[in-house]
Amino acid sequence: MDLVPWSPKGFFHVVWFLLLSLTCTLLVDVTHSAHTDTRKVYIVYMGDKPKLDIPTTTTLPLHVNMLQNVVGSSNIGQEPLLLHSYKRSFNGFAAKLTEEEAQKMAGMAGVVSVFPSGKKKLHTTRSWNFIGFHENVKRSTIESDIIVGMIDSGVWPESASFSDAGFGPPPKKWKGTCQGSSNFTCNKKIIGARYYHNGRPFVKDDIKSPRDLYGHGTHTASTAAGNLVSKASLFGLGSGTARGGVPSARIAVYKVGSSDGINDDDILAAFDDAIADGVDILSVSIGGPEDNYFRDSISIGAFHALRKGILTSTAVGNNGPGPKTIANFAPWCLSVAATTIDREFVTKVQLGNQKIYEGIVTNTFDLKGKFYPLIYAGDAPNRTAGYDESTSKTCEPGTLDHNLVKGKIVLCDGTTGYGAYFAGAVGVILQSRPVADVLDPLPMPASCLGLDSGNSIYYYINSTRNPTATIFKSTEDIDTLSPYVPSFSSRGPNPNIPNMLQPDIAAPGASILAAFPPIAPVSFVQGDDRVASYNFVSGTSMACPHATGVAAYVKSFHPNWSPAAIQSAIITTAKPLSPDLNPEAEFAYGAGQIDPVRAPYPGLVYDATKLDYIEFLCAQGYSTKLLQSITGHKSSCSSKTNYGALSDNLNYPSFALSSSNPNSISGVFNRTATNVGSPRSTYKAKMIGATKGLEIKVNPSILSFSSLGQKLSFQVTVKGSIHHKSRVSASLVWDDGTFQVRSPIVVYAIYY
Repeated sequence: MDLVPWSPKGFFHVVWFLLLSLTCTLLVDVTHSAHTDTRKVYIVYMGDKPKLDIPTTTTLPLHVNMLQNVVGSSNIGQEPLLLHSYKRSFNGFAAKLTEEEAQKMAGMAGVVSVFPSGKKKLHTTRSWNFIGFHENVKRSTIESDIIVGMIDSGVWPESASFSDAGFGPPPKKWKGTCQGSSNFTCNKKIIGARYYHNGRPFVKDDIKSPRDLYGHGTHTASTAAGNLVSKASLFGLGSGTARGGVPSARIAVYKVGSSDGINDDDILAAFDDAIADGVDILSVSIGGPEDNYFRDSISIGAFHALRKGILTSTAVGNNGPGPKTIANFAPWCLSVAATTIDREFVTKVQLGNQKIYEGIVTNTFDLKGKFYPLIYAGDAPNRTAGYDESTSKTCEPGTLDHNLVKGKIVLCDGTTGYGAYFAGAVGVILQSRPVADVLDPLPMPASCLGLDSGNSIYYYINSTRNPTATIFKSTEDIDTLSPYVPSFSSRGPNPNIPNMLQPDIAAPGASILAAFPPIAPVSFVQGDDRVASYNFVSGTSMACPHATGVAAYVKSFHPNWSPAAIQSAIITTAKPLSPDLNPEAEFAYGAGQIDPVRAPYPGLVYDATKLDYIEFLCAQGYSTKLLQSITGHKSSCSSKTNYGALSDNLNYPSFALSSSNPNSISGVFNRTATNVGSPRSTYKAKMIGATKGLEIKVNPSILSFSSLGQKLSFQVTVKGSIHHKSRVSASLVWDDGTFQVRSPIVVYAIYY
């Protein structure tokens, strides 16, 4: 995961992390052979943790022996190779290997996969109220026993959002620890904190502590489970009460990465600890490339969390709006897209001719009406560095001539304007962005306009001898179109499994006000001297902890529900969103906008057992031997079972059907519903939104339950044509007069 400045169009939050994990680290010496300079960190994943009759203390020597067998005793020298052993919740280790050694390791008995430890990216006063989750909502008496695990950039424990006033001792089930220091302590709210920095030297900006220096982890933790804090704002903007979804819950922090990035081996170490520590829900606003479930740290960690009854909420990424840009799409993760809320910040630009244009960007700077010279970025290229008008117009760093833009407001065709800031500009006016979108604070006065307004300003610059402009501080307004999915939120369909709908759900992720370290730059850009205790940040990273909070809320009412049941409840109770505002429809928002109030009361759930996931993986082509290593389960992929027919039939609460021939659609889905509503109830199937030419049948169309926990199965058959449409949407709703259990159905052409 790369750590680079975030913007909705492809940048992410730079996070400064820490720490060398001393436990389970061993030095294995090897000489600096011809291969040493090509060594890099690989993860050797070995599946389920050792059985009870094999003490975990023997895991470390096993990993050492495997490494020595691959490296060879003749290569003994001085370089530490074994960086970390995973043994608390699953089995494996991280080590420095050459490509040849990694290939040898992959062929050893008990090894599931060997893959490089890559980098991953870090993908509210009003947001909870906007989705109907008010302060006086019904609360469970055991909410304070719920432990929310945050795998992120750490936390700022002194924030009022994490005060432990009124909290009792940690739940008895808690088995974690606080890796505190002189500058970091836990309390009865933040009951545990760890940090990871396996085998890499600390640099200037790193600290050996779970403390968050950059803001991402503090923001997400307070969004999920922060206390109620009144009068929170960013320099007066968005003033109100900041709070998390489950304010009475406890928080456990797992800080991964450092200033050199977020590494897969650290992420796996965090999962290994969090699962064993006893968290109830995990929140992971991190993501990166994913091509195989068991060659991806988040997918592996979330799978083992699922097996221990822990649901992992994940962000789908900020690489939208293109198709198949989604990350974290394993079906055992709750994949969360971002939506807007009904608050927007309007930032006005006034030209020397007195014309005023309205744009976006949460701008806290006040130029007090003073006008500055205005220049187009394309007229100020840094020619000494080899740039011309075609490159300088986007205002990328280094492309602008400092002498031409210093002290001026710059009109840019780009989306961030960082180049203007570093070149000494007073302010920046951005264009080429959708006006119905969001842009977080920039390190200077800024506004982002639509193309029409931008063209008008460009014309003004070229038709005026001395063009000038000023930018006003933002004002708060109501966005009457919300909620909709902003452009940055990554889209489906699922790139690995076309017949599985992702994202699962959408939640607020635009201009979210939450806790922030009072030492971090508000804009995440070094040199910005504004600091604040609460800040506006946008991204699916902000949507994910909203879903985490809702999952924890559901868990507090149903502590024995499985992760799949909680996931199903969240999906089937979501509020439908309008495809008119979101052209990608379900591939943008999944089942719709999350509804926290309804989520604990779904009526029916689509549950899934460990065996269901094993059969699903069999259908994806994983072998019996591999799955037995991963799960520790003795079940096998039977040669007599047609797993191809089952590949679409994980008991999932949504339906997706792809076809290479849109004129000949055919598919069958098998599902089982579990009654969690009224003991005696009769549900009737309703089909909403079915299109002409496409027949969707449900058999049986009536489900009659006589007790809670009863399971009844049904089949959905899809036949017909979608003609020249690339995608058709519908919904199956089971209705008993009290509960409405809605599942989205998407039929689309494979070339989409």
